[in-house]
Parts: sequence; structure tokens; C-alpha cells
Amino acid sequence: MKREEREWIYGVNPVIEALLSGREVEEIFISSSRRERLETILKKAKIRNIRVRIEDKEFFDSKFPKGHQGVAALIRKREYITLEDMLDIPSKEGEDAFFVILDCIEDPRNVGAIVRTAEAVGVHGIIMQAYRSAGIGPEMVKTSAGAIEHIPISIVPNIKKAIKLMKERNILVIGAEAGSNPAPWDIDLSGPVGVVVGSEGKGLRRTVKENCDIIISIPMKGRINSLNVSVATGILLFEILRQKMLKFKKL
Repeated sequence: MKREEREWIYGVNPVIEALLSGREVEEIFISSSRRERLETILKKAKIRNIRVRIEDKEFFDSKFPKGHQGVAALIRKREYITLEDMLDIPSKEGEDAFFVILDCIEDPRNVGAIVRTAEAVGVHGIIMQAYRSAGIGPEMVKTSAGAIEHIPISIVPNIKKAIKLMKERNILVIGAEAGSNPAPWDIDLSGPVGVVVGSEGKGLRRTVKENCDIIISIPMKGRINSLNVSVATGILLFEILRQKMLKFKKL
């Protein structure tokens, strides 16, 4: 594997999920102080004939942020799906569309947390803009707890065009923003839906908001007038899942 074809991941769950997903893993690095506690990784590496290197704590501390858990791997860079192929996934699975669109979220930890929640609720894919957004790097992968290995990602040059394409396919596109808009549980979100969430400080861009079918807000009673974007997205995605499950039970 050439140097430009590989990337780092770190943390127990990201490495395990990479192994489980069948990603091409070139080499695994384990801290000498944690070797006996990482039997699952060692066993899977042996089965797949992946080289394992034992390194000291300084090796990990010098390369990765706090929380590396003494394990890392060099893997082949992930491949992204085209938007058109992503939008075809729901019909192939016989399900109503369920997508998340990230509008210039720049904190990789927020992106990772959203990816983790999206995978948990069964989102068919996540759409991100190619610029002014957090890249898919080691910190984001770590925060996702490896969930990124199991959910399609599409990187597009312009999410407004992606939104228009969704609407052409009769997908309800909702934007989430603090304000006096309807609450998510006050509208029907049980059908094909795409959720657009905005950046940490500015929220949805005006031009993105104008392209959404509806803007919703999460009601709050406290003195703080906004939530962390990953927390707000989690609340919204689970409300959509609740409505979809309720609809399924009624069929």
C-alpha cells in the first residue's frame, strides 16, 4: 500500500470496526502496556495475517491526541459514495429515505458524534460539503467509535444542489435551527426525509435554509438558547426514528 493510499485511525473501537468491516488494514500498533487487554484486536489481526507492532506509550502520545487507548492502525483510505448512488440506497432496501446533510460543521468531534448517532438510528447516508467542513480524519473516526465504517458518506461540492436533487426525488428536506419554528414532533417526519444541520456558531447558511422545505426547532425551557449541534441532531434523529417505527407498527 503506497503512503498516499493510507491513513491513520486510533482507538479500540475504530480499529475493531475497521477489522469487522473488511477494510484493508496494513499494520496495527499496540502499546506494550495494553497488549494483554486487546485480545480481540490481536486475534482478528492474526486471522487476517495483519502485522502487529508493539510500541511504547511515547510513540502513541507523540502521534495522537489524548484518548488513543494505546492502539492505532494504518488502513487504506476510505472510498466515498457518489450522491446519486447514495440516493438509490433506500429503494434498494425497500425503505423510506433517511439522510443527514451537514452544512459546514467544522469540529471533527461534532461530526464524529453525529455519524455515531446516524448509524445507530439507521440513516442511509451522510452528505458533507467538500470545503469549509471537518475532514474525515483520525479524531472524527475516534469520536464516531468506528461507526463511520458502517455508514455511506458522500462528499459533494455544493450541498444546495444535493438538497435540490433530494427534493426532486420527493424527499422532505428539513432544516434544524433554534427559534420559534415547529417542533419535530408536531410535524409528520415518518416518510422520506433529509435532515440539514448547520455549523456550530452560525447555524444554517441563509441560502441553505431557503432551499429547505421546512425549518424546525427543538423547544427549550432553560436559560441557554441553543444546544450543541451533535446533541440537537441526536434528539431530532431519534424523533424521526420514533415516528418511522410508529408508522411501521400501524401498517
